Amino acid sequence: MTKNLKTPKNVLAVFAHPDDIDFSSAGTIAKWAQKGSNISYLVCTDGSKGSDDPRMTARKLAALRKKEQLAAAKILGVRDVIFLNHRDGELVPDLRLKEQIVKVIRRKKPDVVITLNPAFFYSTKYGFVNHPDHRAAGQAALDAVFPLARDHMNFPRHEKQGLGPHKTKTLLLISFEAPEHLEDISGTMAKKLQALKAHTSQVKPEVAQRIRDRARMLGKKGKISFAEGFKRIELR
Repeated sequence: MTKNLKTPKNVLAVFAHPDDIDFSSAGTIAKWAQKGSNISYLVCTDGSKGSDDPRMTARKLAALRKKEQLAAAKILGVRDVIFLNHRDGELVPDLRLKEQIVKVIRRKKPDVVITLNPAFFYSTKYGFVNHPDHRAAGQAALDAVFPLARDHMNFPRHEKQGLGPHKTKTLLLISFEAPEHLEDISGTMAKKLQALKAHTSQVKPEVAQRIRDRARMLGKKGKISFAEGFKRIELR
């Protein structure tokens, strides 16, 4: 088990829906932002299907969730939020999506990329199936980091746009059940909960206690008050 990366200069978080990274990693994002990291969010879908309200429409929900994500990002200190606007529930890790992510990587030049774990299909412990959009976003992000963004012969037209190859140093894959790396969020747990509250269409009042309990449970693994968990890959 490793703990607490050195504060990175540039961070890119790639995820499927508005709120994904805030549920999983907002404490880490807030901590790094407070220490001066330049953090960008890349949201792959429009989140237009995430409601059980029969009066809600896809267009209205997409606009609402975009507004919520921008508000949460502001709370955390995220400098840029990029929306790809793929249709919710239909994300595919095809070459089009991978190139979109590669372009952002080459523009933002992240030291650290945080994304969802494409190998995580379900949890018997917590009783849920991982959303296919989560797996698609994670797969596309991994492929974009390596080898697509690194090798100049992939999408050579990018160089004409001033976007040269980029090698990311560290990948963090979100891990709730079996983390191998912890980030101490004891000082930013309150900020994480504040950001989650911005997602009013998604977050019910009882969620805050569940998130706090999970962060406390992960913290015990590293003998800290609150933590967020990841799989850590140092690229060579």
